[in-house]
Amino acid sequence: MSNYNKNLNWRYATKKFDATKKVSEDDLNILKEAIQLSASSYGLQPYKVLIISDPEVREKLKPAAWNQTQITDASHLIVFANINDFGENHINEYIKNVSDTRGLQPENLQAYADMMKNSVNSLSEDAKNAWTAKQTYIALGNLLSAAADLKIDTCPMEGFEPDKFTEILGLKELNLTPTVIAPIGYRSEEDETQHYKKVRKPEEELFIAL
Repeated sequence: MSNYNKNLNWRYATKKFDATKKVSEDDLNILKEAIQLSASSYGLQPYKVLIISDPEVREKLKPAAWNQTQITDASHLIVFANINDFGENHINEYIKNVSDTRGLQPENLQAYADMMKNSVNSLSEDAKNAWTAKQTYIALGNLLSAAADLKIDTCPMEGFEPDKFTEILGLKELNLTPTVIAPIGYRSEEDETQHYKKVRKPEEELFIAL
């Protein structure tokens, strides 16, 4: 088994974190870069990522996450939030980034920009928001794998109330909707679930070879 797969086998959805242990700034920067390098549709990254360490903010969020202790006991709380009603201005910003990064003239990217705008503009607002929300899960996957590589524990969670998170974090003003969250830190020795054998479908049931 490769080291990568060993690390994935090591990770689990941590139910109880050790509140005394904190992720170092160096490791946090590695995780941020892993999220930053995530794949996304057209490379647009139609989301923002909040990294919350403030204990007071997390105490406010805890009731909106069904009082799950991971919210406050983990080292940091990562909140992935999609951009609402993603549109042409966001694509223009991306094209400028491409132009600046690769030293290309914007006019040489016009056809690419028009193709993306036509694709995005063809979607209803609900479909557009569903599309951008899906992109956050790709970034979440990168976070989980990168954290496992550093032996940092995580717990991906959909068990929270997005409307209350939006209100507490002031996300409406930022035109964002929280889609999925992930506390990160280090498992408590008292977390019995760390000793459970990992349960996954067998290969012959999961994969279809054509």
